[in-house]
Amino acid sequence: MFAQLLHECKPVSERPLVWTDVQRPNAAAGEILIKVHTCGICRTDLHVVEGELDPARYALPLIPGHQVVGSIESVTENSLLRPGQRVGVPWLNKTCGSCRFCRSGRENLCEHPEFTGWTRNGGFAEYVTAPADFVYELPEQMSDIEAAPLLCAGIIGYRCLRQCELESWAGAKLGLYGFGAAGHIAIQIARHRGADVYVCTRDHERHQKLAEELGASWVGGAFAVPPVKLDAAIIFAPAGEIVPAALSALDRDGCLVLGGIHMSNISEFAYQDIYWERVIRSVANNTRADGREFIAEAVAAGIKTHTEVFPMADANAALLALKQDAIKGAGVLLIDS
Repeated sequence: MFAQLLHECKPVSERPLVWTDVQRPNAAAGEILIKVHTCGICRTDLHVVEGELDPARYALPLIPGHQVVGSIESVTENSLLRPGQRVGVPWLNKTCGSCRFCRSGRENLCEHPEFTGWTRNGGFAEYVTAPADFVYELPEQMSDIEAAPLLCAGIIGYRCLRQCELESWAGAKLGLYGFGAAGHIAIQIARHRGADVYVCTRDHERHQKLAEELGASWVGGAFAVPPVKLDAAIIFAPAGEIVPAALSALDRDGCLVLGGIHMSNISEFAYQDIYWERVIRSVANNTRADGREFIAEAVAAGIKTHTEVFPMADANAALLALKQDAIKGAGVLLIDS
């Protein structure tokens, strides 16, 4: 099979991924073999490729990619899944099931997790293996291209919305900072729940225009001041300098959720910005329950993902476009069958 191999972490502008003929993987006990149709791209792929995540977790060469849509080629014993069934493979690949976090229903905080496209090979390839218990059945009404962004951008956006811990979504004022793949899905869920959404993001031609199209109550620049105080806000952009601006936009008792796995250093801010019981909270991965609940709500809300499609062989160009904020919505890699 062909796959995009990462031999050395370096800037994506240097085209670090190499489209290579490699041996097709074999599914171990409890795993399934999946023929890849599409694989979404996201900021985390950039962080992996450019070496911004813990290098001790890498085993190079590595196949990145963690928003995989494909059909089951083969299953191992005792699986409830069947060959030909369409499934999605997410970022959270496997958990230990025995640490205190797994035992208490917080598997997103597992002490010994595996991650698709980071600690094990992912979906920038023609085939991938995954634990049967950690894949999702996908709704029939969504195409492969439409479904791919749900598997990380959608799920992590959903987890961020949950961490806002709003008593009621009806009439709530939610701020979104950064409006790429995750933001354009999160706004649809939030508006379906009845919230008013205020978007702060750069690039009027792409991100701001899409936010307006998806019903944002107001759209401004990345550091603009929303016209109302916010009950909660989510930062999807990996820019720590946005945190003070977002904090100052919160109302009393407001919650600021940081939605990225990697972020630049947070700028200094005054104590008064976090006074009045404002809260800053990070989001780490997701549980399988998050994924199942999100996919069900995505169907109920009629979520429409906005995508730009690239051939799998052009993954370097796709990641460079993502880094340059040149993608409106979400980027998706397509296997040319």
